[in-house]
Amino acid sequence: MRFGGYFDFESKKKLSITLEQEINSSNFWSDTSSAEQVVKKFNSIKNDICFIENLRRRVTDNLEILNDVEMLDFCCEELISISKDYEELRLSSLLNGEYDDNNCIIDIHAGAGGTESCDWVMMLYRMYERYASDNGFKFECLDILSGDEAGYKSVSFMIKGKNAYGYLQAEKGVHRLIRISPFDSNSRRHTSFASVDVIPEFDNNINISIKEEDLKIDVYRSSGAGGQSVNTTDSAVRITHIPTNTVVTCQNERSQIKNKEKALSVLKSKLYKLELENNEQKLKNIQGDKKEINFGSQIRTYTLHPYSLVKDHRTNYEDANVIKVLDGNINKFIEEYLKLKLVNN
Repeated sequence: MRFGGYFDFESKKKLSITLEQEINSSNFWSDTSSAEQVVKKFNSIKNDICFIENLRRRVTDNLEILNDVEMLDFCCEELISISKDYEELRLSSLLNGEYDDNNCIIDIHAGAGGTESCDWVMMLYRMYERYASDNGFKFECLDILSGDEAGYKSVSFMIKGKNAYGYLQAEKGVHRLIRISPFDSNSRRHTSFASVDVIPEFDNNINISIKEEDLKIDVYRSSGAGGQSVNTTDSAVRITHIPTNTVVTCQNERSQIKNKEKALSVLKSKLYKLELENNEQKLKNIQGDKKEINFGSQIRTYTLHPYSLVKDHRTNYEDANVIKVLDGNINKFIEEYLKLKLVNN
């Protein structure tokens, strides 16, 4: 089975040659924005070609020495490594969307459940932070709004790396947690909700006009969980785009100027997404269905009591090891979602 043409090696090589010829043409840089996109696509395809060629070579080399007893241990270790790389390649093959290669911006908001849901937001934040670390992505916190008693009312962060949006688009939706509440003195079972919104980070050259008079900019003292991600100076920035009522905040940087630059970049991506949503097909591919953060709207349920199970309601994939999932091991959930998305498209 061919997933998104990823293993169509000869076609990739032909496309690489075509793009290289285009890059070397005399008027290539006349349109800088378009040229940068072509270069980005060319570099991505070249990396794919190198990855596949290296994988092929390693397989061939190890098959040749497999009968050498002295090299058997090394060969087995190398084949295990090849198997892991192949799985990475196979998962990447499921990505064929226009923005799958982009970094992504993730917002998590507490829903029904009060303090419980704020704690649930913090747990999800940790889960994605672990996922990013385990899979070689860069994680950057943008803003944290602490809960009244515990956890976070909302968090905003970026995950950077190849295909970050392609993978994490699978997480968009309402997540439900069922457990014995650590905040309930009677140890009753509680259900908590949190919404996860995932959008691609668009290139800075996107054609979005933001008028200064349409912006309301507030500066305030950073707050949150502390540590390296926030500071205690009046450098945090909140920008409201008045016509669309789109709000972005950033408090990660110590400089007010840098926080403003980052917030404007995030705002630009969000406004571009809104513009794309005017087209029904873009709405289907980028935004997905908006649902209330409450009962009956969840895409995934994490049950810690009376049994242990994580179930994705879109794919019906299940994992009984909830702790492992909350520690960031969500790759299989992502893979099953991408397979389903590929079939539906």
